[in-house]
Amino acid sequence: MLTHLRIKNFKAWEDTGDIRLAPLTVIFGANSAGKSSMGHLLLALKQTALSVDRRKALHLGLGDTNSLINLGTYEECVHQHDTQKSIGIEMAWNTSNELIAESTQHNSEFKGSKLEINVEFEHAKKNQHTTVKSLSYTLDKNKESELDVTFSKKRKSTNEFELSSKKYPLKRTQGRVWPLYEPEKFYHITEQTRSKFQNASFLGDFALETEATLKNIYYLGPLRGYPERFYQWAGDTPEDVGNKGEKVIAALLAAKNRNLHQKYIKREKQEAKDKKTFSFPHLIAKWLKDIGLIEEFSIHPIAEGRNEHEVLIRTSPNASTVKITDVGFGVSQVLPALVQAFYTPRNSTVLMEQPEIHLHPQVQAGLADAFIEAIHIHEDKIPRNVQLIIESHSEHFLTRLQRRIAEEKIKPEEVAIYFIDNKEGKATIEELCINEYGEIENWPENFFGDEMGDLAAQALAAIERRQRNQAKG
Repeated sequence: MLTHLRIKNFKAWEDTGDIRLAPLTVIFGANSAGKSSMGHLLLALKQTALSVDRRKALHLGLGDTNSLINLGTYEECVHQHDTQKSIGIEMAWNTSNELIAESTQHNSEFKGSKLEINVEFEHAKKNQHTTVKSLSYTLDKNKESELDVTFSKKRKSTNEFELSSKKYPLKRTQGRVWPLYEPEKFYHITEQTRSKFQNASFLGDFALETEATLKNIYYLGPLRGYPERFYQWAGDTPEDVGNKGEKVIAALLAAKNRNLHQKYIKREKQEAKDKKTFSFPHLIAKWLKDIGLIEEFSIHPIAEGRNEHEVLIRTSPNASTVKITDVGFGVSQVLPALVQAFYTPRNSTVLMEQPEIHLHPQVQAGLADAFIEAIHIHEDKIPRNVQLIIESHSEHFLTRLQRRIAEEKIKPEEVAIYFIDNKEGKATIEELCINEYGEIENWPENFFGDEMGDLAAQALAAIERRQRNQAKG
């Protein structure tokens, strides 16, 4: 689970400052303020990890029709289009396994389960690519067992690198001091470089941990596809629902067919008599009903042995069963958000943009309840440890979160809420302080527009209009 993020000189961001990431992180703000940029950079990191080109430090997606995100050129991405600036990303997360670095020569050992990576990218003018200026790993930051290792260029004008650490006694192999190789991608200090040291093999584990974390980032965009009368499914198991939710029915059928996520159980701390167990398809159908969209939901092949499936909906107890194309647009739009939240593997981070789009206010509020359960729910009695980072414009979503905090359904520390503004081309971010009673103690000005200003203006306009009508009479 990601715990910390900081971005420098990317898009509208000169410097985000330290951003605390919680299991449920919600980002609000005006259009074009810079909300989406943070998630887009994380997607660029993921597609770099997935890329077969190990020489590409940062895969921005340009020229790749299969890319997760196309951010254009370095010049288009860097803050104020100033290619002299370095783009920086600092990211920390809790690892699923303990990482160990040990030096037998100096009888020193470092252990930890929280890893941080800090990378600076710079513009390579000769080939218009992005290169790594520096790469740092920190294990268990701010603890006595902290270990830091930095791999950086010696001089700006060269590609000569050096490996250093303040606490860990790196030991060169005997013989000629060969130059170190440029890192592969942005996070992988090559085996050739590690072999130049007697005790740097652990850096390979750090790179594998980083790669696994990035591959476990999933994304659902704000533009979901239209519902279809029939869905093709050939028995495959998609890793997610797709950026536009295009794989959502395949994901549901795969979960049902292969018993993926067979048993979901609510919070482990509940008493046994309060626990409820659901298969994956029943869990999704339950939430579609609980948030007030439908009465029944099911998927069936149109005939035995056929790959085409139809999604059937009953909107109320007395309504007829119809295809998903024959009901309101909201079901097809919220279905990918619900499935994505519960379908992704353990230890995943899910980025969503405007999951509440096209939904009634009551359903927007209910979606907050679904996401609270998604971060709490257990699978086969094991916590799923799934993190949701939501970009939203919904006041109703926020209000429901505040209510659930006051009702002790979710702890304040399990939620991080941010407001992003943009002034003179520079994005700013402010964390909202929410207490145990669900109250926001630093409510930003014009958070959801100038509601009081609109009410005052409406009242004044009504008074003036009545006065004019009275004068005419």
